[in-house]
Amino acid sequence: MTDSAILKDDLQWISAADLPWDKLRGSTVLVTGATGLIGMTTVHALIAADKEHDLGLHVLALVRSREKAERVLGNEKENPALSFIERTMEALPALPDKIDYWIHTACPTASAFMTAHPVEVIRTSVEGTCGLLEEARKRSTSGFVFLSSMEAFGEVNTEDLLDEKTLGNVDLSNVRSCYPESKRMCEMLCTSYAREYGVPAMNIRLAQTFGPGVAYSDRRVFAMMTRNAMNGEDIVLATKGTSRHPYLYTAQAVTAILTVLLRGVPGETYNAANPDTYCSIFEMGEMVAEQLAGGRIKVRVDENGDASRYPAPSFLNMDIAKIQKLGWAPAGDLVWMYKKLEAYLKEEMAFSNL
Repeated sequence: MTDSAILKDDLQWISAADLPWDKLRGSTVLVTGATGLIGMTTVHALIAADKEHDLGLHVLALVRSREKAERVLGNEKENPALSFIERTMEALPALPDKIDYWIHTACPTASAFMTAHPVEVIRTSVEGTCGLLEEARKRSTSGFVFLSSMEAFGEVNTEDLLDEKTLGNVDLSNVRSCYPESKRMCEMLCTSYAREYGVPAMNIRLAQTFGPGVAYSDRRVFAMMTRNAMNGEDIVLATKGTSRHPYLYTAQAVTAILTVLLRGVPGETYNAANPDTYCSIFEMGEMVAEQLAGGRIKVRVDENGDASRYPAPSFLNMDIAKIQKLGWAPAGDLVWMYKKLEAYLKEEMAFSNL
């Protein structure tokens, strides 16, 4: 992955971001879920910033599989600034005494897994987050960021802007709700640890994020649409896709995370999204068919599609005014994001065929 020109450009862009990098000087940063898309990109970004700003960082990557971590982190696996801790969130190991910053990205994200294993989703999220906060509480912690999700908003039936305090309904009779309800509980844990114990814990509620690092075989809708455009195949959706929400490019998600980590207020929650990408899945498919595939493909809806794996239809028009006050802002639009992802996947295909 580190051989990708697209990723290298993104890492240079992150390193050049207007952030208080000096706060990280000489620090140890723990990143959970370091083989996931956002966790992996965050680890790469921290190492790139360490080199660019001579920060003397030590990055601890908490992963379920060291083998997978070494594969996705590429050449950085030999970097002395990076160490791996192989363990699950439900059974945290003994952690080093010095951990200054905590970036908690670990969580199951596949809808099929959520519906098949709701108990595991809840336990990984809630028990893991509580355990991590307990560890942070024991140390001289400078910052703790939990990665929440736009799904924490629940079902919203208005297209009005949603600030961090405006929440909709979560149907607790639907096992798919294990994900948004767990995210809400984890946000509450961070807020509570900040208030009761003084842990500088904050939440960042991310829009759906994609970019370099997405595998060609990824089953999520943005990867599927990109593959179809590349291969000249129609886009087939399981539902009409009437929900509307924004998206976020991976590198910009990382700068948002670091902005909250280094400038956020303990106990607070921050939305991070790109308002210029707000659309429905069907509208997004039409855009991909036209802009990426040049009109050579169409968008169709499978009349027998299974919608049970997906969240209830909702409108998540996220208000980002709060994080903008910290100095962060998104850039680009959905076409730009898709073209970056397409270029990355083409790089990966060319590399794999060598």
